[in-house]
Amino acid sequence: MININEVIEMAWSDDVTFSDIEKEIGIKEPEVKRIMQANLRPNSYKLWRKRVRWIKEKKKKSNNFL
Repeated sequence: MININEVIEMAWSDDVTFSDIEKEIGIKEPEVKRIMQANLRPNSYKLWRKRVRWIKEKKKKSNNFL
């Protein structure tokens, strides 16, 4: 059984990636997004999605410099 609170906590963390969540809990990115959308208020979900996109772009840019 999936612990929803654990998924939400991991998803909010800036240091945890979707692949980390998949390795530890066994659910893929689309399912994490569904869980977040179902359990957060609409504005909180939008804020989270914006953060996720920003973090992905930041990591992509930093990898280009290596």
